[in-house]
Amino acid sequence: MTKSVFDSECRRCKRLAQFLDKVKHTHPDYHSRPVAAFGDKKARLLIVGLAPGMHGANASGRPFTGDHAGILLYETLHKFGFSNQPVSESRNDGLRLQNCRITNAVKCLPPENKPFTDEIKNCNSYLKHELDGLPHHSVVLALGGIAHNAVLRALQLKLSGYAFGHAVVHDIGDGLTLLDSYHCSRYNTQTKRLTTRNFHAVFRKARKLLEA
Repeated sequence: MTKSVFDSECRRCKRLAQFLDKVKHTHPDYHSRPVAAFGDKKARLLIVGLAPGMHGANASGRPFTGDHAGILLYETLHKFGFSNQPVSESRNDGLRLQNCRITNAVKCLPPENKPFTDEIKNCNSYLKHELDGLPHHSVVLALGGIAHNAVLRALQLKLSGYAFGHAVVHDIGDGLTLLDSYHCSRYNTQTKRLTTRNFHAVFRKARKLLEA
């Protein structure tokens, strides 16, 4: 796989590019372009989500900013010392991440928040570039099964060899550890599939892995 530096004007996926054009027409003040990673460029914790949300990252231009999923995520990052404040409201709110960086498996908003497999693969080279830039002994936190599989694909690892499971830890070689969590989506938090307590437990584990 060829490594690719993030391209804010990427239009590799025709369906996604056309959808973003429509969203931009309806919401001219929205970012409505590929969303770049956010955070400390020397971080040892890389959080990988699914894709930008319609009225969250797609609107603000920053991962998990402005939508429901970001509420629990940024509160948790602050609690465990990865950010300077517990809320993420806009790109100009003064939020800074410490030893943490956030990205997505798919950089563009997909219709109904459901990217096609070929779209995930098209975006995988960007994720590979981000993974290759991590320092030794880093932790990759995958929020959900799609992010988990995208990380494995980027590193050319067999998906069957690393089953996704909440709070499960995988040694994926090259000094990297993959840690899984259910995604902090509105659906998962409202149905209690993911509670604040067990999300905090994942970050407690991430802290221990980083400090080991």
